[in-house]
Amino acid sequence: MTPLSDEEDVRLALETLRREIRSHEYRYYVENRPSITDADFDRLLKRLEELEARYPNLITEDSPTQRVGGAPVEGFQTFHHKIPLLSLQNVYSLPELREFYNRIAKDTHSPPLFVGELKIDGLSISLHYRDGTLQRAVTRGDGEKGDDVTSNVRTIRSLPLRIPEGGSVEARGEVYLPRGSFETMNRLREERGEEPFANPRNGAAGTVHLLDPREVSNRHLEIFLYSLFFDGAEPRPSHRENLSLLRELGFRTNPLSRSLSSFQEMTEFIEEAGRLRDSLDYDVDGIVFKVDDIAAQKVLSSTSKFPRWAVAYKFPPEEGISRILSIQLQVGRTGAVTPVANLEPLRLAGSTISRATLHNAEEIRRKDIRVGDWVWVVKSGDVIPKVTAVVKERREGNETPFTMPDLCPICASPLEKPEGEVVWRCPNLSCPARLRESLLHFVSRDAMNIDGFGEALVDQLLEKGMVKDPADLYTLRLDELENLERMGRKSGAKILNALQESKKNPLARLINGLGIRLVGEVTARDLAMRFPTLEALSSATQEELLTVPEVGEKVAQSLRSFFSDPSNLTLLEKLAEVGVSPSPPEPSQQLSLPWKGMKFVFTGELPSLERREAEAMVRSLGGEATGSVSGKTSFVVAGEAAGSKLAKALSLKVPVLSQEEFLRLFQEAGGSWEQG
Repeated sequence: MTPLSDEEDVRLALETLRREIRSHEYRYYVENRPSITDADFDRLLKRLEELEARYPNLITEDSPTQRVGGAPVEGFQTFHHKIPLLSLQNVYSLPELREFYNRIAKDTHSPPLFVGELKIDGLSISLHYRDGTLQRAVTRGDGEKGDDVTSNVRTIRSLPLRIPEGGSVEARGEVYLPRGSFETMNRLREERGEEPFANPRNGAAGTVHLLDPREVSNRHLEIFLYSLFFDGAEPRPSHRENLSLLRELGFRTNPLSRSLSSFQEMTEFIEEAGRLRDSLDYDVDGIVFKVDDIAAQKVLSSTSKFPRWAVAYKFPPEEGISRILSIQLQVGRTGAVTPVANLEPLRLAGSTISRATLHNAEEIRRKDIRVGDWVWVVKSGDVIPKVTAVVKERREGNETPFTMPDLCPICASPLEKPEGEVVWRCPNLSCPARLRESLLHFVSRDAMNIDGFGEALVDQLLEKGMVKDPADLYTLRLDELENLERMGRKSGAKILNALQESKKNPLARLINGLGIRLVGEVTARDLAMRFPTLEALSSATQEELLTVPEVGEKVAQSLRSFFSDPSNLTLLEKLAEVGVSPSPPEPSQQLSLPWKGMKFVFTGELPSLERREAEAMVRSLGGEATGSVSGKTSFVVAGEAAGSKLAKALSLKVPVLSQEEFLRLFQEAGGSWEQG
């Protein structure tokens, strides 16, 4: 291509390129109908970056290259809303909703027309455009003022940085974290030893307030818009028409909204949303009902807190009240000591709950949780049940405050709390609890994947003193195993065979199996790609480690600490002596991952694959295994008794695979699988 020399020609070329990229972003992120491949899109963006690098004076703030800023911000400025962002009055039952309907009908002297919208469980945001360009994004805050989080909101790829409308334009909506992104983010946080977010809403709020936009970009926030103001007034006479205008301007609105002309239709929409709720890629905690006519809204007006023309019907929460019978401490493989509440059993979300995490001693102190307290327990989806609050009015005076012990409850070693952390840890590498969890992790499917090992067998091996570290597993003899409870000669032989086969496992499995703090399956795979031998990894410098994706300062320090510990070096020597010689990644794997950018969802019971095994297979080829179906899902793999996820896939025309078809696709992409 002939280099562009005239600045005006360059300016025109840049604007043409930006318009083309914006068009493709809209088709991909808003309409879910991409018209070019990811590689072609990347080439367009690369061309734009190269031109802007040569002509930095021609960079515009609405350029697609400016979604993610370079440097972290030092803090957030406060911005006062010209039009207050009021809360919505909540109702929790159909009789309450009926009262709202009747009041509106009485005050407007006619049967009102409503718009029903899903209440997205996210973070309210106000977007300000001037002359078509995004100038500011502000959180709701207290309704009167909020935080200016523009640099972070700009990373949302479905949000237009420029709209075909001049003057002063304000759009309001809800920023949320898709369930798939939430699951991925929490998995990474757990691998790093960080506390997972309780739910997508907390994840979205935490992400929007990060100081580094680059990290925000990696979390893949999304947004739905629901209101629009031109110079402080709604531009069209009805809410439905304003939603249409939002879409015309390039904004993303929720497709599951309805015009409702009667109370019966309102209840039917509640039922419909309830059926769809679990199949959506975002959390919904209710339905918002708004009077459609803008003039009627103005007549109905607002209180100091709520608009009188809208209400939020809240779905029943997945929470209940139970009593704490006792608090016990669990010691994990990294030494983390977690308080767990033993509860009077209660039914939540279709299962009986008798235990709930209390997270850490600081959280117990902050919430003033005591043994004997009646507490609120929440279970949402697959999240571990947790205690959220104490019902203090039910205290009788004999409740016992919790005190964190000085010694490990298992090995009596003095507990330590590293500076800047809230988690207490047992530092004793030989702690029986740590050793037990380490062994279980080492043999698990996500690590060395050694069949035949379960909790009962590991407990026997430890009780009899046959194993003191993972390397000792490889010294077990058949005459020792066959005499164990519920074992026998045949089972013992299978275990020895599985151990022998595991010696040549991929390096990533061994790295994960070592149980290095903050290093999990994903990070282990990235480390193996960068350092193809254990020797190379163990001798890597802090600076070299930081070049690996998902490795930050804390992870790098953890790695260096692990490989500097004499006891860990002894373990590595023992593993080598017993023949553990992991295989490095194939050169083809190091160069490319054929399923990179692809999203898989598994639903129903597969004939011969466990869910975790199938998801690991996807990740081994660079793909992502998510928990919910959207227009961006590449494939849904359906087994027996597939439910709403299958129905959602069919409605969105997402390709559906059987287990057999998935395995064939996996092997064609270069994956290796043998049925056990």
